[in-house]
Amino acid sequence: MKNFANLMKQASQMQSKMNEMQEKLAAITVEGSSGAGMVTVVLAGKGDMKSIKIDPKLADPNEMEMLQDLIVAAYSEARRHLDEKTKEEMEKVTGGLNLPEGMKLPF
Repeated sequence: MKNFANLMKQASQMQSKMNEMQEKLAAITVEGSSGAGMVTVVLAGKGDMKSIKIDPKLADPNEMEMLQDLIVAAYSEARRHLDEKTKEEMEKVTGGLNLPEGMKLPF
């Protein structure tokens, strides 16, 4: 039973660390850009888009398809940055323990 009590204590500590990590991630922002910086997207820690900046040169109605593609590319880059930061923070909490994808703590 002592091992089970220690396991539960460790799980509780990990849950506390996970909560701290989630709060930390919620407070960060990441940026992604495309078209040599002509489109920039800023995401919050939970993936919500906070802002988008578009170079006025792209406002040409004949270039709307390119503008749309650049927005998608900038968002994708920002999302990759966010995923990397999330992974880094998760590794700090789990001590490098590779949890199965989709596994959420607490259990």
